[in-house]
Amino acid sequence: MATCDGSEARAALERSVLRRVPPLLTDLYQFTMAYAYWRAGRHNEPAVFELFFRDNPFGGGFSLFAGLSDCLLFLQNFAFSDDDVEYLRSVLPAGTDAAFFSYLKELDCSAVSVSAVPEGSVVFARVPLLEVCGPLAVVQLLETSLLCLVNYASLVCSNAARFRLAAGPRRRLMEMGLRRAQGPDGGLTASRYTYIGGFDLTSNALAGRLFGIPVAGTMAHSYVTSFSSLEEVWPQTLVPCGGGGPIDFICLVKGWLGRVCQLLGSKTSLVREGELAAFLSYAIAYPQNFLPVIDSYSVSCSGLLCFCAVALALCELQYQPLGVRLDSGDLCRQSLEVRRVFKECNKQFSVPQFESLIIVGTNSISEQSLAELNKKVSNEIDVVGVGTHLVTCTRQPSLGCVYKLIEVRGRPRMKMSEDPEKSTLPGRKSVYRLLDTDVLPLFLSLFVVVII
Repeated sequence: MATCDGSEARAALERSVLRRVPPLLTDLYQFTMAYAYWRAGRHNEPAVFELFFRDNPFGGGFSLFAGLSDCLLFLQNFAFSDDDVEYLRSVLPAGTDAAFFSYLKELDCSAVSVSAVPEGSVVFARVPLLEVCGPLAVVQLLETSLLCLVNYASLVCSNAARFRLAAGPRRRLMEMGLRRAQGPDGGLTASRYTYIGGFDLTSNALAGRLFGIPVAGTMAHSYVTSFSSLEEVWPQTLVPCGGGGPIDFICLVKGWLGRVCQLLGSKTSLVREGELAAFLSYAIAYPQNFLPVIDSYSVSCSGLLCFCAVALALCELQYQPLGVRLDSGDLCRQSLEVRRVFKECNKQFSVPQFESLIIVGTNSISEQSLAELNKKVSNEIDVVGVGTHLVTCTRQPSLGCVYKLIEVRGRPRMKMSEDPEKSTLPGRKSVYRLLDTDVLPLFLSLFVVVII
């Protein structure tokens, strides 16, 4: 895995956040309110906002808080460029006092302070995640950007935690949702915060570079189906891992294919030559990283046989193949059959390397299907790859975080509403987690409202 060193990684991360969340990434009405505060001479009044969500996501009992580090980077670098101010001059009402734009040019968050629960913490509905204190106009301008940074990050992190609980502690989880995410930023955010939520790997190369997340991946079905003949395999030789002259790898694999088919009672005539060629070509390119997808045509009639033949040839040359990926059909049933064949090969051909081969399962995995998979004692899947249902949070599209004013000039403020659920609790709050003598929570959470 290639990663940046500490200083380079932080600089790359900071550039990423600044590109994705400049100060103009907010709603226009934040500027009209800031102007009205400024016009009335109230813009520097001390004010406090809190950010929270009203209901636990996915019908569950908890969430994970995420996005804090991005919020802090955003605040540390908050400043409007001359171009930003000129754009605002063009879109705000014509009667806006020109001096307001000079005020915006000098604006930063040096007078803003933030209190927060630690990133990655288990949190609950209506408990303040962030408390933002500072000049009224400034903390008002921060609302949309902070919500944008926390809402999806916390939601996808919580979703990842639910997948981890459904999978249990043994199986490794790989996030592979970039192609299904809501745009590049959604994909990058998902990769980062699913890792915090309990996933082990990502397919996202940029996330690996920026955040140091372990990356993994080998081939897609398109690679397999691009081959049709052994004549397309080049080079056709492979040097043994321990050194020596090049070996005719095609000839070696053909010999092993015949022995595997004889062992399993399979017909070599049903093996797809293009699939065998694809596996050969990839194994020659990456003999230490051989983990193909084996369901492009038929797992039992072709894909598994081709894998075993190539893997046995690699073992003969002292390489260690990694395993296989299943991407369709009944993953549990197929995993059992694949493991049985691995054991048969080990027993017949004395290849202990086959004992450590892994089976990766992918195929539109949801939290429910993962929980059902985990309940089945008889399955041999070691790694589960999850994409669509993880990064798009199909069961709930938004966490619904809100950012509400709770104090101005030291006096509590409360929102009343026609909808009681939208009413807010006034005043600053302290958040507690009460534990018993066994360090187990007595209550999920407790917060105290302090009204002066």
